[in-house]
Amino acid sequence: MGSTHATAVQMTGRRYLSEATGTLAERSPNQQLLPLTATVNQRDHLEIGGCDVVDLVQKFGSPLYVLDETTLRTTCRHYRDAFVRYYPGASQVLYASKAWNCLAVCAIVASEGLGIDIVSGGELFTAIQAGVSPTKLYLHGNNKSRAELEMAVASGCTIVLDNWHELKTLVAIAAESGSNESEAVAETLPSLLPTSHSPLPIRIMLRLTPGIECHTHDYIRTGSIDSKFGFGLDQLDDVFKFIVQQPSLELIGLHAHIGSQIFELEPHHDLGAVMVQWLSKAAHYGLSIQELDIGGGLGIRYTESDDPPSIEAWVKVVSESIAAACNAQNVPLPKLLSEPGRSLIGSACVTAYTVGGQKTVPGIRTYLTVDGGMSDNPRPITYQSIYRALVANRMSAPIAETVTIAGKHCESGDIVIQEADLPETQPGDLLVVMATGAYNYSMASNYNRIARPAAVLVNDGEANIILQRETYQDLIRQDCLPERLKTPHA
Repeated sequence: MGSTHATAVQMTGRRYLSEATGTLAERSPNQQLLPLTATVNQRDHLEIGGCDVVDLVQKFGSPLYVLDETTLRTTCRHYRDAFVRYYPGASQVLYASKAWNCLAVCAIVASEGLGIDIVSGGELFTAIQAGVSPTKLYLHGNNKSRAELEMAVASGCTIVLDNWHELKTLVAIAAESGSNESEAVAETLPSLLPTSHSPLPIRIMLRLTPGIECHTHDYIRTGSIDSKFGFGLDQLDDVFKFIVQQPSLELIGLHAHIGSQIFELEPHHDLGAVMVQWLSKAAHYGLSIQELDIGGGLGIRYTESDDPPSIEAWVKVVSESIAAACNAQNVPLPKLLSEPGRSLIGSACVTAYTVGGQKTVPGIRTYLTVDGGMSDNPRPITYQSIYRALVANRMSAPIAETVTIAGKHCESGDIVIQEADLPETQPGDLLVVMATGAYNYSMASNYNRIARPAAVLVNDGEANIILQRETYQDLIRQDCLPERLKTPHA
């Protein structure tokens, strides 16, 4: 057995629910460990969106992503309404869909009035297929291929340029007036290609590297000078001069993103002044900047000790800093864009696993194995991320031990949680890991040829599949076996 927990009698899985206060509309979702609709039913099971998680696993299998529609929609409204409340100009919230891009998620956020931040041709294709208007799509990325840029021009979305190579490639594409779309685009996105010429001028924004540091993991800190993303501030004068000479391009905005999983408000306050300074400078070159995109980055709660600001507090700081900087520089208020990703969807989802066996190393630890791991949640092995878990089929069972939750992959580092306080578990128990909506499915893999899990959307007692569980046939769908290798082998 693992080490006995000192407060076993007082602690159960229900403790994660008892911390929530206020109505659904009042609670900032990014500050919750569980989705807003989470409760315990009469069977002592965890229930989300009116659906018993145990029943969901019995029907759809495990591992299983369970996405709460109410939490996702409520978060969209928190962001949207807060900007209306605190920013005196126009605003537009964009969902940073790299956190989890699929048809259902894109459709939900779009129905709440949000646009979508995309970072690849695949994310662009998905958003379009979900019915999102290209006028609300913004393509990012530090190394967009020519095919992706052509695809973006054909769709009519806004392109956020990251470097000189992209800028010059886009000028060359514009010079061809959309008459020579590549075969790759034609095969990938036939329904989006124009019947004649792509519309000119092409709407673009510039991504800046503002040199603002924040306390987060090195891999997700993107606003410092030493970053692969964006134009350095020392390059902007030359970039502005170049763009003025390109009638095929319309510079509508500036963009910056300083990092992810940030709990500090001051860096975002500082960002406003830097952005407005360059907005004002662009005017000296005859460029009229209509939009400022301050990125996202607000953190969420993964553990009890995490204390991120509320969505409202973050929006208030961002809005007031931009308004104050515009007033000081005597420039009109731009349309203010933001790009929440993790804080929009992270807390809306949990992952359900089935417990397998245990291995006790005397005096060291007890390993508790589950039927998933690094292929459905690569964040612990990649970022050393910490999560919390509970036993969903026995929510009132007292905490009895501290165990290490291990995944099933052939990798020593495949550890879901290093130290998890749980009741005594048995094979077949249902383990739920909280706050897995961001970068879990989107970074999932087929390591060890393990099929990716299904995902269900729950709402008001109804569960709908939004991602089918992969099959073994799916795993070999792209494999090609040369004829000379098709003979049987003894």
